Amino acid sequence: MLDNHDGGCLCGKVRYTVYGQPVRAGVCHCRYCQLRAGSAFGTLVYFSLEKLQLRSGKLSEYHFRTEMGRTWKNEFCSTCGTTLFMYLEAWPGDVGVAGGTFDPPTFWFKLSGEVFKRSKAHFVGDIEAPRKMETWFNYEARGTESCHLDGSRNALIELGADKES
Repeated sequence: MLDNHDGGCLCGKVRYTVYGQPVRAGVCHCRYCQLRAGSAFGTLVYFSLEKLQLRSGKLSEYHFRTEMGRTWKNEFCSTCGTTLFMYLEAWPGDVGVAGGTFDPPTFWFKLSGEVFKRSKAHFVGDIEAPRKMETWFNYEARGTESCHLDGSRNALIELGADKES
């Protein structure tokens, strides 16, 4: 028998089910996840696309390109704005489910990694995950980001090397 896990958005109009265990799950401290989640980090739980069933609700989309030149699509509730799903070019064929949107017990999955630690908030303690990376395994920026997206500034500020006001 497969493990099924249900979840949904804040207002309850969007409901989904995932089937089986995730392919991977991680905590990400990149600026995109911080802004998307409105928090210190994002928690993404990845499943193969065929393991996700949208049961109700209407989703809106937001597409953008990262500083690595990769595409990213967020899907969120058209009513309350809760981000539920992420599609990253880095993981074709998979969907990232926002970890906090699962029904209780919400955080039933095990983390496989913690990424973009360079922009980790100073008040976030140790996160139990077997793989930890300052950025990403093949990270290579193709340009500079505007100040509000530049996760490398956090590392500079902590070192006292940031001279901007």
